[in-house]
Amino acid sequence: YKTVLRRYISVEKVKMGLEIKIIAGSYEQITFGYRVRIDGEDWKAEPDFTHHAHTACLSALTCSDRFLATGSKDETIQLYDLRRKSEHGSLLHHDGSITCLEFYGSSHLLSGAEDGLLCVWSTKKWESLKSIKAHRGHVTSLSVHPSGKLALTVGTDKTLRTWNLIDGRSAFIKNIKENAHIVMWSSEGDKYVVVVDNKVDVYNLETASVTGSFSCPSRISSIRFLQNSHLAVAGDDEVVRFFNLSAGKCVCEFKAHKNRVKAIDTFPLDDALLLVTASNDGFIKMWKVHLEKISEPPALLLEVNTTARLTCLTIFQPGQESAEEPAAPPSTSSGGSDGLPVTKSDETSLQSVSNHWSRCALYYEYID
Repeated sequence: YKTVLRRYISVEKVKMGLEIKIIAGSYEQITFGYRVRIDGEDWKAEPDFTHHAHTACLSALTCSDRFLATGSKDETIQLYDLRRKSEHGSLLHHDGSITCLEFYGSSHLLSGAEDGLLCVWSTKKWESLKSIKAHRGHVTSLSVHPSGKLALTVGTDKTLRTWNLIDGRSAFIKNIKENAHIVMWSSEGDKYVVVVDNKVDVYNLETASVTGSFSCPSRISSIRFLQNSHLAVAGDDEVVRFFNLSAGKCVCEFKAHKNRVKAIDTFPLDDALLLVTASNDGFIKMWKVHLEKISEPPALLLEVNTTARLTCLTIFQPGQESAEEPAAPPSTSSGGSDGLPVTKSDETSLQSVSNHWSRCALYYEYID
């Protein structure tokens, strides 16, 4: 019944036409927005906006179901209300280049920067609920667990850290002996990957140990999970590769651009995925990946030329207009520090998670 219902909803979406927005940042300090309409087999892209809000190149982008957050080397985070198509203010808490941004649902934004801070923001009043000194060096990447209760960060202090987002405390610290620059949870949250230069290590959540590794010919710039067992990898060359994590091998590779691929993102399309790539050559390209034929090169659906050197990318799907009052724009750079609300179920769940990471910590202390 669920399968039939999902297919019916997908067919109805195709009949009505699906609209998404592709948003990219550039070295030229400009944010580009394109409106992409999917009507059956017809794909059309139209320029939606360009905006010059930063005084240095953009380094990170992320979207919720309403807001766009852009981070830059100018040490600021700019906010935009995409439903109302308006600027929504700035977050000025960090004292260093913004390196990573990620929304959890529509309620919280997490940010990391070269000042070593991990900040948790409430999107209701844009207050800083937590400001954690996460690493002794830069925070290079962060990823929120699908449950919203845990986050992973890596930094230039050569550590991988797990954070309890309910109380804002460190749950586990692992010395990885190298400076990792990307970390990401899988879609099901049972594993995560850590990228160091051109190498990917796959970790199992239960054991916190490496279950597989593989390498690419060049430094890796961006990754995305296609499925829980398959990873799309882009690097400092023109090729995108699909890896089977269980087998630890590349099952597909294709030339996506004329220059290095800087960023990739995905969007679900019924039994397929929309893979979007952005490159230093200025092009944004959209590819259709058939999940049942993941070893076959994807079909190119559409491409647009921004004429800029692109650095980051995100996808936004316009939703229904909300009846809620618009979120208040940020009034200060730091906000309050009340902490995230803790429920009874959260406490029980987090207790088991904390026990797990404590056992892991004792194990690593023993083998060291």
